[in-house]
Amino acid sequence: MAARSRRFRDRGGPDIWPGFVDALTTLLLAISFLLSVFMLAQFFLGQALSGRDEALARLNRQIADLTDLLALERQANAELRLSVSSLSSGVGSANAERDTLRGEAEEQRSRAAALEAQVGSLSGELDRERALTAEAQAQVDLLNRQLAELREQLKEIAALLDASEAKDREAQAVIADLGRRLNLALASKVEELARYRSEFFGRLREVLGERDDVRIVGDRFVFQSEVLFASGSAEIGAAGQETLARFAATLKEIAAQIPSDLPWILRVDGHTDSSPIVNSPLYPSNWELSTARAVAVAKFLIAQGLPPERLAAAGFGEFQPLEAGATPEALARNRRIELKLTER
Repeated sequence: MAARSRRFRDRGGPDIWPGFVDALTTLLLAISFLLSVFMLAQFFLGQALSGRDEALARLNRQIADLTDLLALERQANAELRLSVSSLSSGVGSANAERDTLRGEAEEQRSRAAALEAQVGSLSGELDRERALTAEAQAQVDLLNRQLAELREQLKEIAALLDASEAKDREAQAVIADLGRRLNLALASKVEELARYRSEFFGRLREVLGERDDVRIVGDRFVFQSEVLFASGSAEIGAAGQETLARFAATLKEIAAQIPSDLPWILRVDGHTDSSPIVNSPLYPSNWELSTARAVAVAKFLIAQGLPPERLAAAGFGEFQPLEAGATPEALARNRRIELKLTER
């Protein structure tokens, strides 16, 4: 550039270099002033738009690049204009970014407002929850009071239960004493009945005499069926009626001496042997025959004057034998009518 100027002066042309230098210096000063103003503007803009340090750093790098370009513009005015144009473009971009940041700031403000509204809504819900909590606490207090009342009632019930148990123990003691007395009374009645039974056996033994077909087995009189009935029949024969009449007369004498409060009864039991009944429409089995014979004896004794409430009839068929086996003697012993004086 200097060589070209020197050649220009050698040719005798006008010397414009000092003016160009002044203009360039002035331009550089103006640019420096603009740069200073721009940097101040960027500084204040960065202060106003806090949180955008990255954008400012990028702008500072652009300014540094512009500074380098301005240094090169000392050699060429066209390059200076290009740098100025580039700077203007950078300023426009910065303005655009500033507008973008303002838009984002507005959006953040909108979000903040929305968050404030949401916080207000949550505060309202929190107040409602607090109200519900207070109501629930009131219900809990009510339940606690009811529970305390229930406990008091349980205490009263427990006291009543203790009193009832005490009364029950007293009643049990009374019942035990009554049971003991009852057992003593029963024992007395049994003893009294045993005494009358002994007299009953003794008197009947005298009346009936020593007979093979009427005997005492344990606590009962045993009449062989042949004494009273024909084979396969439940009708009492003449000899049997005579024997039962003497028996009934003696029994009436003894019954008149037994106290009325003594619960005695004369049980008539009918028994057969194990031989099945053949061709008997009246008695299909030994059950019916043994029962019919017992009922016939009971009715005969009632006809002789014994009270019916003191008599009972039962049939056992062949299922309660005195002797096992199927010999004629065993079968004969098993066919019988048993009379037993016992308590009801």
